Amino acid sequence: MHWTFSNIYTQYYQRSLLFVKSYVRDDMAAEDIVSETMINLWNTLEKEQVEYPHALLLSMLKNAALNYLKHQDIKREAMENMATWMMRDLKYRIDTLEACDPEEIFSAEITQIVEKTLASLPHRTRRVFEMRRYDLLPVKEVAESLSLNPKSVEYHLTKALKALRAALNDYRPLF
Repeated sequence: MHWTFSNIYTQYYQRSLLFVKSYVRDDMAAEDIVSETMINLWNTLEKEQVEYPHALLLSMLKNAALNYLKHQDIKREAMENMATWMMRDLKYRIDTLEACDPEEIFSAEITQIVEKTLASLPHRTRRVFEMRRYDLLPVKEVAESLSLNPKSVEYHLTKALKALRAALNDYRPLF
């Protein structure tokens, strides 16, 4: 029997589509698979004598649908691997950011800025600050030690703190 594409399409398309759709569960993919398979069947029938075209068509549809499903499985696995990698990367970034201690990172830098700023202050202002903040002496003791009145101690302390605030302005969010 001589087959035309129209004969093949009319006789087998609808059943073939239902068969493939039942496995691939994607209408567009099923239509593509059936169309390509029908063209392949027609080309085969043009070249050689086939006694049972329906059996050949079914075998071709099965293989095409299987190839499609295997490809989908490979894509799914690749997506899962990518998602797993992305989750691991995200967890690593979260963990490292949570472990990040800006005070520790910048402590040497801050110490250097404080030392430089204190060194730039007048001797008396620097000494008042060091005695009050580092030695933790009360204002009265600092005043007596340096032969100043308590108001002068407060003045020098305010002056030092103002200079430090200005020098450490960029680091304020850390404090």
